[in-house]
Amino acid sequence: MAANLLSFAGVMSTIGSVCLAILILLAMITVHEFGHYVAGKIFKFKINEFAIGFGPKLFKHTKKNGEVFSVRLLPLGGFCAFEGEDDDNPHPDAFNNKKPWQRIIVLFAGAFMNYLLALLLIIISFFACGQLLLMTYRVDTADTTYNDHIAVNGLSFHDEDVIIKCEGKNIYLTTDLMSALEGRQEGDKVQFTVSRKTQEGRQVMDISVILRSDADFENLTDTNALWRCIGIQQKFAEDGESYTWMVASAAYKGFGFFETIGRSFVYSFQIGGTIFKVLGQLFTGGLGLSAFGGPITTIRLTSEIASRGLQSFLEIAAYIGVNLAVFNLLPIPALDGSKIVFTVIEWIRGKPINRKVEAVIHAVGFVLLIGFAILVDLLQLF
Repeated sequence: MAANLLSFAGVMSTIGSVCLAILILLAMITVHEFGHYVAGKIFKFKINEFAIGFGPKLFKHTKKNGEVFSVRLLPLGGFCAFEGEDDDNPHPDAFNNKKPWQRIIVLFAGAFMNYLLALLLIIISFFACGQLLLMTYRVDTADTTYNDHIAVNGLSFHDEDVIIKCEGKNIYLTTDLMSALEGRQEGDKVQFTVSRKTQEGRQVMDISVILRSDADFENLTDTNALWRCIGIQQKFAEDGESYTWMVASAAYKGFGFFETIGRSFVYSFQIGGTIFKVLGQLFTGGLGLSAFGGPITTIRLTSEIASRGLQSFLEIAAYIGVNLAVFNLLPIPALDGSKIVFTVIEWIRGKPINRKVEAVIHAVGFVLLIGFAILVDLLQLF
């Protein structure tokens, strides 16, 4: 009976985590579409429907001006349908009859709202819990071995050092640490700023660390090489029975009011910049398709992270929000970024590219994106 109860509790916990992940994705998509809606209302675009979700309608409300608000069956999507968005339409407030700069603002507003929400979540997270930073700590440590190691000119991390800067650059993500160390050689002396435990409490100090190996990283996911390079997550000494490991963990550190606000902005930019690094390594062959994931993988990872607590929930929601904002502005057919490009071309030429041709390009792009999402999810199974 007890085993059955534990099994049932585990299943319900998993279902709850998945629902939480779907809720995060639905909220981000809804906020995105709401950005389009608000900007459209400001410039008096004719809006036919604002929908949360895809598929059959579960709920529908029609306003006096003819706008339809609906909630649909499938919770992984949503849309804001403008009159005449994909064709020429005689209605004066149709999407394509509005000025190009107004259309660009409407198209941009979705990503902008995603970013604003993500930034707000980051600020809340940083103020409530502090910023998540890399911390070093020991396991199975023989004190004499460890002390002998760090005694060599003190050019190493101490137990529970929290890394704040490397070579004067603030560290927000492991990719920041990789960038700061890239090209360094084994034996080089590197400057770090850490928060270190002392008898008087934690103190921020500058230290020097000797690199244990070349800072040569295969790609953004090559964290083992990173830890090995700076002397953590590897065996330092062994005497037959006792041995010392320094491993990478995480710690939350708070900052002052203004520094927290500033770090929140920079952190959001760093997350967005990671997308371009990943795409660059994809096109150059540094990363394979197996490193990516589609909707199923995203839901699985989001559910795992979001269920760990409030801090993790806020962080993964913000991460998804920034990524959704940046990805939607890429000039890929079917995405807002591509539509902005077509609108800019129309603005420069004084006339649009054939609407039917543009519609076909976006339709093909949509199919390819769906195919890519399915492919990368399938690759996760093998």
